Amino acid sequence: MESLARTANRGSISTGYDIDNSLKIEADNTERMQRQYSNITSAGTPTSTKIATISFWIKRTELRPSGNHFCFNATANTTLVGFSDDRLYILGQTSGIDLKSTAVFRDTSAYYHILVAFDTTQSTASNRAKAYVNGEQVTAWDTETYGTQNNDIDLYDTNTSHYLGWEDAQSQSGYYSEFYLIDGQQLAPTEFGETDSGSGIWKPKAYDGTFGVQGYHLDFEDSSNLGLDVSGNSNNFTALYNITSADQATDTPTNNFCTLNPLWVYGNALTTGPIEGATKVSGGGWAGTKATMGVANGKWYWEYKSSVSDAIIGIQTDEGVALTGNAHNIISTCALYLAGEVWIKDSTSGRNDTDVTHTFSSSSIYGIALNMDDNQISFYQDGSLITNGGNIALDGLADKTVFPFASNYNSAIEFNLGGYTTISISSAAADANGYGTFEYAPPSGYYALCTKNLAEYG
Repeated sequence: MESLARTANRGSISTGYDIDNSLKIEADNTERMQRQYSNITSAGTPTSTKIATISFWIKRTELRPSGNHFCFNATANTTLVGFSDDRLYILGQTSGIDLKSTAVFRDTSAYYHILVAFDTTQSTASNRAKAYVNGEQVTAWDTETYGTQNNDIDLYDTNTSHYLGWEDAQSQSGYYSEFYLIDGQQLAPTEFGETDSGSGIWKPKAYDGTFGVQGYHLDFEDSSNLGLDVSGNSNNFTALYNITSADQATDTPTNNFCTLNPLWVYGNALTTGPIEGATKVSGGGWAGTKATMGVANGKWYWEYKSSVSDAIIGIQTDEGVALTGNAHNIISTCALYLAGEVWIKDSTSGRNDTDVTHTFSSSSIYGIALNMDDNQISFYQDGSLITNGGNIALDGLADKTVFPFASNYNSAIEFNLGGYTTISISSAAADANGYGTFEYAPPSGYYALCTKNLAEYG
């Protein structure tokens, strides 16, 4: 059963309210941030211990068909919000709230808006904890316990801290945006989002209400202080675990960037799956992965870095095409084998080898310029064209959707799709629209794979 209700927000809708940054959290790096108990107690008496609203946007980069991935946790597992078996999961230890949705939420290409609104004073049990995804109330639950009337919701108990993410593998990897806690109000999702009149897609809007004593708003705009509360309450998250300024990302609900798809892996199982904001893979044997966004027209640019020459970078159609004669059995439409040749699969040839002029280096950054208007592709090494003859003509792509693709052998390969990347970038070159952060400037007329560009050119 797939994700529910409204279409997940891919950031392609003009909002009138732009979000510039998000926070990348990686579970494998035990990344999380904490608002410590000492900060909570010094803020003063909560407006209410029974009524509160938690609202945030999340693009998941890791799925877990079995097991827990938490986005928010109050210490000692007293109140948790996240996913269990890829279902929305809300748990309150003292309050007695235990809700797990029937629907699963496995779209890693887009943002979900999650809102959980508590009010344990309500006489009707189902009103004590309400949950919404993309503006639609979740009413179908596999586990459905709304807690005891007038119990506290465990946000401010003795020695309780607040966390974004949680410990080790129980943290939800992904991009977090616009995180709110509202103390003393059970709010509706329309306080934080609205339906786009043209598309019907749920989109962010500015919250203009009050916060209560313990409330906060984390917008992740200050890379030197990612835990800064901008509500005016100064309820900051001061303890950052393995989070640095590099974890600030430009991938947001209002401009969503292409990342890697954990639902599509070919060949040997990746040892870790897509990691680091779904921009890096490490494999055992030959294994391939493709990105979340495909294109059928327009001109697009992205970059790679590989630790070894036994790696293949390129493009793949939506249905996948096998390279005839390729001993590694990699699926691709056109790819550069970093050891030194280009492999092409089109409608007229099973496999062609095209010479390239380059010597592999693990320090090199490889670029791809894809022209879907003229069905051409070019490969670059450290900003210089390496495909002899310039553009390589591609056949058989009419009415096809093409995705960034890579495969590697017992090694790591890093993608830079314009948003977050682990590749060290010194020049911070953007496309002509000002989007993307690349080491080398995209060729004239080529753009980063993000939803604002796709809406204009794709």
